[in-house]
Amino acid sequence: MFAPTPAPVLVSTPALASGGTDPNLELTLKVMPALVVILIASAVCGRLALMVVQPRVLGEMVAGVLLGPTLFGALFPDAQRAVFPAEVRPILYVLSTIGLTLYMFLVGAGLDHQAARPGEARRAMGLAVSGVVPSLLLGVTAGALLWGTLSRPDVGRFQFALFVGGALSLTAFPMLARILYERGLENSPLGRLSLLAASVDDALAWCLLAVLSALHLGSGMGEAWRTIGLSALFAAVMLTVVTRLLRPLGEDFTRRGGIGAGAMYVVVLVPLVAGWLTDWIGVYSVFGGFVAGLAMPRDMAFRRAVHERMMGTVSTLLLPVFFAFSGLNTDLGGISSLTLLLALLLIMAAGFGGKYFGCALAMRSIGFGWRESYAVGALMNARGLMILIFINIGLAQGMISREVFSMLVLVAVVTTAGTLPLYKLALPDRLEAHEKNVPIPEPVQ
Repeated sequence: MFAPTPAPVLVSTPALASGGTDPNLELTLKVMPALVVILIASAVCGRLALMVVQPRVLGEMVAGVLLGPTLFGALFPDAQRAVFPAEVRPILYVLSTIGLTLYMFLVGAGLDHQAARPGEARRAMGLAVSGVVPSLLLGVTAGALLWGTLSRPDVGRFQFALFVGGALSLTAFPMLARILYERGLENSPLGRLSLLAASVDDALAWCLLAVLSALHLGSGMGEAWRTIGLSALFAAVMLTVVTRLLRPLGEDFTRRGGIGAGAMYVVVLVPLVAGWLTDWIGVYSVFGGFVAGLAMPRDMAFRRAVHERMMGTVSTLLLPVFFAFSGLNTDLGGISSLTLLLALLLIMAAGFGGKYFGCALAMRSIGFGWRESYAVGALMNARGLMILIFINIGLAQGMISREVFSMLVLVAVVTTAGTLPLYKLALPDRLEAHEKNVPIPEPVQ
């Protein structure tokens, strides 16, 4: 995944009252202002997003981009370097990784297994395939057409085209989850199918990235198959062996009427260890966190208690750090010519059309009405920070140029910004309230 971040170099300058120096204190005095700036920017942009009928999470995402070289660094480069010096960024990376892992753990734990109906997994898989295949094919076509114009000289047409298609096939799983939670739809038929399908979409995209990385870096297909095989083994062990081992947590919760201190240590350790393992495997810690949430005891009272204990800190403190760290690596100033603008429009059309219409037709084929189908097409079209992670890895490994990176960042922003307006156009509030309690329809014969 991300290249290993070197340990911060501590240069001790401030003298303490005792006449000595404390490098840890110096680092703390640099990290704290960065966190303050991140939280203020996230709060302001989140509020502005709500005022223009956008999810708060989009405002937080934009705040992260604005704190990077796109705005803050462009207008006030000295101030940006002072707020986000090089030695602070590794700390932000660690905090952002922990935050995203724990957030996706809470998303997985929040899914109501007891509400599942036979065939739901099959329907979600069909939706996932319909979300991946059209956008992947259209993205590959666009990438192949733009290869001579945008690609690096050491990257072949097939590899470049497949990278663009993989990036466009992603759904912003964390952002989708945040939107559904904010609207109370995480356990509705639309929400459950969307979350499950998005998790499959992103897992497939990371497997594709593992293959591309192995080919580009010269480690071969053997390394790629190792990643895919270990990912499947990890999920199987978590959802069978670990699930059984965690059952006493639910029983202890029932006896106590709450989560004890010892149980809370286990609750936090499980997603962190799972995230570490999936990072080591090569599919990013977000999926380890999500699978760890699925492995939690199925007692919904227990899961709600976990959610209440953890969500406030995770969503208010740690997630904005994730957005800010990604924004520090994002520069939207790379698109500066008519040729690049036309290329951007082609990539945008391929990404939007494949997801939106592919998912809408899939939902319609399993028995949902057109309004619900287009609503899910809009939700699945959000790309958010997952595509930014994907393309940051591609940029770091030399698979794409700065121009392509900037274009795909804009695709992420525009498609995500269009998610909620298109969703509300298809499913106004009066119809959305009904969706929270309706059963999943039977497939159309």
